Amino acid sequence: MQKDKVLLYGANGYTGTLIARYAKEYNISPILAGRNEKVISTIANQLNFSYRIFPLDTSASIQQQLQDVKLVIHAAGPFDRTAKQMLEACIATNTHYIDINGDISVFEMIKTYDASAKQAGVMLMPGAGFDVIPTDCIALDLKQKLPDATHLQLAFIPTNGQISHGTATTMATRIGEDAVVRINGKFVRKPLGFKGMWIDANGRQRFVMSLQWGDISTAYHTTGIPNVEAYTGMKPSVYRLLKFQFLINWLLRTKFIRRLLQNKINKAPAGPTDEQRASASTVVWGKAWNTDGKEIISQLTCADGYSLTAWGSLLITQKIMAGNYKAGYQTPAGCYGKDLVYEIKGSAAVQ
Repeated sequence: MQKDKVLLYGANGYTGTLIARYAKEYNISPILAGRNEKVISTIANQLNFSYRIFPLDTSASIQQQLQDVKLVIHAAGPFDRTAKQMLEACIATNTHYIDINGDISVFEMIKTYDASAKQAGVMLMPGAGFDVIPTDCIALDLKQKLPDATHLQLAFIPTNGQISHGTATTMATRIGEDAVVRINGKFVRKPLGFKGMWIDANGRQRFVMSLQWGDISTAYHTTGIPNVEAYTGMKPSVYRLLKFQFLINWLLRTKFIRRLLQNKINKAPAGPTDEQRASASTVVWGKAWNTDGKEIISQLTCADGYSLTAWGSLLITQKIMAGNYKAGYQTPAGCYGKDLVYEIKGSAAVQ
């Protein structure tokens, strides 16, 4: 059977639906897939795509659905529960795998399949969206400008951004947990928001706080820089409150609190409207320095996280389907270079 199809799993989710909506702009006609037949079939009929309904129970059952599929776009989170069985099925059926994950533990898990993917001749690329295309490109840009860099800080500052049910759910499953940084090449746990600072980003002073972000895994893989910290824009008043979160982390980790949060999430809109996304944007900032104290800064602006994720994952899909890929575990900038982000509409360097 000829393997020439793209399968989008999780097309019923907010970001998955966005990817499906924009697919034809990239000359891609994916098979829409997921567990919810009512929602999936409705979207497929609206967009004139075919669809398949199957769960992610076991790798063996998924393999049956991938016999004619060349590439899977995996958009069904939380990825710590769904990625392993999907990527194992992809490797078993010689199918390329990309996802829109941002979970450090999932990046590290997928990395362990590098040798198997190379043997199968397929590429595994988690983080083929806002996690982590823009920040990965900034990281590689800094590494190329300062090859002996020993420290890397990356920050993103959204403007007018909203979050989807899926993102909120992933955050809810992590609330009450510590953050992670990389020190001398090793993961080190730190309290959430253990560090805050003011930076000059796109001509404005902005406050950012440290957080657990995918680049703690991917930037090290892309650049080899041994010390990596990630930050996001935050109001200083909120940051001061978060500094005391460690006192109630035990409570935030309870099933009762997480169930309350999930119920609130379920009552909210699925995600930002098209108009809200169109009015949103993101500044991405990075700084690297070496042991001599030399430091450099690189910045860019890009679309909101959801639009960039849809466009970025489709751009990478387009490249893979055209034969432009590297077998094994890859990061976006590591595979396609520091200018990948500028192939996505709405992205521009900050001089």
